[in-house]
Amino acid sequence: MSSILDLVRPEIRRMKPYRSAQFADGLVRLNANENPWRPPGDQSNAGLNRYPEPRPFELTASLAAHFGVAAAQVLVTRGSSEAIDVVIRGFCRAGRDGIVICPPTFGMYETYAQIQDAPIRRVALLRDRGYAVDVDGILDQWSAATRVLFLCSPNNPTGNSMALADIHRLATALDGRGVVVLDGAYAEFSATDPTQELLGQHANVIVLRTLSKALALAGVRCGALLAAPELVALLGCVLPPYTFPSPCAEAVQRCLEPGHAAEWRRRVERLRAERARLAAALASLPDIRRVWPSDANFLLVEAVDAPRLVEAARRGGVLLRDFSWDPGLPDCVRITVGDPAENDQLLAALGRP
Repeated sequence: MSSILDLVRPEIRRMKPYRSAQFADGLVRLNANENPWRPPGDQSNAGLNRYPEPRPFELTASLAAHFGVAAAQVLVTRGSSEAIDVVIRGFCRAGRDGIVICPPTFGMYETYAQIQDAPIRRVALLRDRGYAVDVDGILDQWSAATRVLFLCSPNNPTGNSMALADIHRLATALDGRGVVVLDGAYAEFSATDPTQELLGQHANVIVLRTLSKALALAGVRCGALLAAPELVALLGCVLPPYTFPSPCAEAVQRCLEPGHAAEWRRRVERLRAERARLAAALASLPDIRRVWPSDANFLLVEAVDAPRLVEAARRGGVLLRDFSWDPGLPDCVRITVGDPAENDQLLAALGRP
């Protein structure tokens, strides 16, 4: 583990975690300067007048069980987007250490790098190979000052999964030289989930997960950074205490109860079926040239006229995402897979009989 820990910013390695007030069940809390009375309308279990746990230990254990890893491998974050920020701030010294991204991909990698003043190298996905990752291009672009590679699989906004063999090859080649971050926000919608395999074989792999998509908890903003325990402990220093609100933790715990697992699996399967139905219907429309294969909960389509397609959908009461401004996505529009009625409304708006 020493090689990957050596890549963490030296000031982070030297940090001592903030010592927050300690809480214990059954003891009166006069050590955190809290208000002793609940606010009007408070229906939470813990009480909104009380700080949440500095780190949500019970939630951490539940997420570890959900993702099939040890609790020490989990850092709870406010959505997986915050985990992106934690990684960049943990590994990249401002103005010195950089990242590699593979456009077209999720825009927050670039945004957080810019906030940290981390140099960005771009190695485009190979469109003629279905937006596959360019392994040789990434390795050619890597330098002594590069710290982090971000891969999104299934990728947003193209929808395709990256070949597992390519991820293994990159993690092996960058061992001791950099960290490979696999953003698995849409992993549940894919046929396979490489989380446990990658973490088990590569100390320099970090996997990001979220409950916003498959578990329908976008409003709660719960994500997780999964990595080797030593790395999780260090990156935890980047997060302040009390970051995850008690009501959000309570909502997640309710959704992760074992009795709900079958329902989540059923909904994912239903969405996959709707994805296939919607893809076939869209492919038959004259205004759409191509529907790209997808392992996510959305479809990327190449339109004859992307702005016109988006406007037609809007007139029919449906919002779509126009990506035709992106050089890597000419004439492309991203369409989230909705429920059957929503998908039918879209198809009607686009002129399907």
